[in-house]
Amino acid sequence: MSGIEIHRYMPEQADAWNAFVRASKNGTFLFDRGFMDYHADRFEDHSLMFFEAGKIIALLPANRQGDDLVSHGGLTYGGLISGAKMGAARMLALFDSLMAYLRTAGLTTLHYKAIPHIYHDQPAEEDLYALFRYGADTVRADVSSTIAIPHRLPFGSGKKDGVRKARKAGLDVRESRDWAMCWDLLTRVLEDRHDAKPVHSLAEIELLAGRFPDNIRLFGAFDGGEMVSALVIFDCGRTVHVQYIASSERGRQHGGVDVIVQTLLTDVFAGRDWFDFGISTTEQGRALNEGLVRQKEMFGARTTLYQQFRLSLDRTS
Repeated sequence: MSGIEIHRYMPEQADAWNAFVRASKNGTFLFDRGFMDYHADRFEDHSLMFFEAGKIIALLPANRQGDDLVSHGGLTYGGLISGAKMGAARMLALFDSLMAYLRTAGLTTLHYKAIPHIYHDQPAEEDLYALFRYGADTVRADVSSTIAIPHRLPFGSGKKDGVRKARKAGLDVRESRDWAMCWDLLTRVLEDRHDAKPVHSLAEIELLAGRFPDNIRLFGAFDGGEMVSALVIFDCGRTVHVQYIASSERGRQHGGVDVIVQTLLTDVFAGRDWFDFGISTTEQGRALNEGLVRQKEMFGARTTLYQQFRLSLDRTS
């Protein structure tokens, strides 16, 4: 017996959940229940809390889809969140308990979205080893583009030109809380160029930015009072993630995005470790948008993998 007990998360445990996330070695504010639960109506929450000797040792943000447990359908990543004492052997024991729990709950498959290493405060890939030991299949690998801020590569010539154009045009880069102006720009750009909509509605992003004002931040390039380019940043501590990028025609002509990125790297977030642009893949990671990834790589970004796994319980019998 491992001595590890597993319980489904209940709303009255939100404070204990959030406190563990803040103290963990690989949690971000995306796992705070104030963030996760904004779209609770879209998912059947089945998050798990792992206890040993009465103390929380790990959390698993998750939802149930039929006979599958997904970690988590509403998040880009969402694997096991663990404390500094979590080691390899303990994680294997945790997986033993997890497999037993899933069988008892009538679940047949674990769909697991690992937390990329750039979001770890301490190494936390014990879960990847446990997945390997249990024979999990890799079902998705998305290419994200990340800048190592302390050792960043120089901008490509096109991005350097963009910064010069922005300076010459007098674009002013500053932080803003005008989410309505940003969402008007973002919605128009996504509709015109990609026939798509933002993942978050204006009401949702205003709600989340109100709950997490230090983590969800908006930076714009302004031509007078007009926001011509914008980056929405999810500040995850050592890693800064770009959630949205938008630029009007004038912003594109005058390097609005280029000068925002330059300002963030050299000023606002100069003391951080990673600047992550997000994924450039579709079709479960099998199609690479080469034009998009090339644009990110011109900023000096290189590849970080966002990996997903499927573990069928019939393999663990």
